[in-house]
Amino acid sequence: METQVILVNGGSSSGKSGIVRCLQAVLPDPWLALGTDTLVEAVPASLEASDGGIGFAPDGEVTVGPEFRALEAAWTEGVAAMARAGARVIVDEVFLGGAYSQQRWQKALSGLRVLWVGVRCDAAVAAGREIARGDRTVGMAAAQAALVHQGVSYDLEVDTTHAEAMDCARTIAAHAK
Repeated sequence: METQVILVNGGSSSGKSGIVRCLQAVLPDPWLALGTDTLVEAVPASLEASDGGIGFAPDGEVTVGPEFRALEAAWTEGVAAMARAGARVIVDEVFLGGAYSQQRWQKALSGLRVLWVGVRCDAAVAAGREIARGDRTVGMAAAQAALVHQGVSYDLEVDTTHAEAMDCARTIAAHAK
């Protein structure tokens, strides 16, 4: 069976989004790119100001409440439904809950052929990228660099500390059969 979902997990500013864009360019068929940023952008602003929603602390810590979790669960099931309906999907994720986050996705994607990819990046390098980007809370990259991989199992891992996004994408594409 062909890969239906490529789930890419890594911390903020690790290079996931660049890899995903490159994957869309090198994979032979069209793939949708969806990710945690897609979900966060779709959430009403009122949830960023409530305890039930999602919050970004000045030190880079991300907190999520029950209202956000409910929307996230529905969104995850929706992504899985698109894959079941025939769309090939690349998911750009940040497993803030480590293994627990992966388990939620494993449940939603049950029965689908998934390639689990870890994107690693040295915390100091990711922090430098974060500052250069200017659109992220400073501290988020360093806080997430190791946290998002705790207890997570992958089919493949790439490291963007020194590798370019296109090289990582080609490595991933070679495993997405």
